[in-house]
Amino acid sequence: MSVPSSSSWFLFTSLLVFFLFMMDSDSFCLAKPTNTTRQNRQLSVDYYAKSCPQVEQLVGSVTSQQFKVSPVSGPATIRLFFHDCFIEGCDGSIFIASKPGSKVLAEKDAEDNKDLRMEGFEGIRKAKALVEGKCPGVVSCADILAIAARDYVHLAGGPYYQVKKGRWDGKISMASRVGSNIPRANSTVDQLIKLFNSKGLTVEDLVVLSGAHTIGFAHCKQFLTRLYNFRNTNQPDPNIDPRLLKALKMSCPHYGGNLDIVAPFDVTTPFLFDHAYYGNLQNKLGLLASDQDLSLDPRTKNMVQDLAKDKHKFFQAFAVAMEKMGLIDVKRERKHGEKRKDCSMHM
Repeated sequence: MSVPSSSSWFLFTSLLVFFLFMMDSDSFCLAKPTNTTRQNRQLSVDYYAKSCPQVEQLVGSVTSQQFKVSPVSGPATIRLFFHDCFIEGCDGSIFIASKPGSKVLAEKDAEDNKDLRMEGFEGIRKAKALVEGKCPGVVSCADILAIAARDYVHLAGGPYYQVKKGRWDGKISMASRVGSNIPRANSTVDQLIKLFNSKGLTVEDLVVLSGAHTIGFAHCKQFLTRLYNFRNTNQPDPNIDPRLLKALKMSCPHYGGNLDIVAPFDVTTPFLFDHAYYGNLQNKLGLLASDQDLSLDPRTKNMVQDLAKDKHKFFQAFAVAMEKMGLIDVKRERKHGEKRKDCSMHM
């Protein structure tokens, strides 16, 4: 399998070898009202049944190939779907390129989106080109992203679920709207609950959708303060396994030399979509403070415990939560949206 970079591979293998050597094998056993109901009636699984009946097969041919060549395309695309839906709604606005010379940057160029991997954007570009060749001007970039995210969840070992379609592409994409609308690596549970509620998502949705971190990687800068200065204490987070702390410090020095280094969210099965993420949280093996806190807060702790015990329950809940998230502020018809032929450019 390919991994993000040679330095990423070094950290990944170092972490796994470290844990396999140091840990016992037993350690690895492991809403407020919104308009989503109205939107749910407008979307349908068979939306393109007549206009582009082969759309899922076309997208699937790209996602399956991308996953073989570059498995990191999976978590990259799933993360794109999250970042798209949380800003202007699930409308493909994450793909719009900033206009040359403009002082108003698009979402993808926001500081908080600079770590979004190009593999995700490239996969959607390829899928869109293939779909346009068969069904020109019919399928939105937003729907292609929703389908691709589902495909990658399934390809990585997760659940397969039906994707409701009928989204149009949004016309607004502003970097200034990103920062306050996405979860951060050091967000508190209070902040996460408030943000998810603002999108019409519940505390349960928060815990379930956080399970997407069962695959993927994070850069050192996203958890560096947790290692050296947790919440301005000049001390590491006390709720991190000392062995994980030591391993991460070795690869992520306090100053310099860590810009390109990444670590897996799930140190036990980083390429497999399973429920090990929740077991890791119980064992203080969460990579981000925002993840680890879910196992500590009384509002979320029991849900973490339940999902750690039952993969089937997690898969069912994740499929439902992804559908629910996919309904956030969807655009409908030409008044509010468009069908971009090139996802990066307005019509």
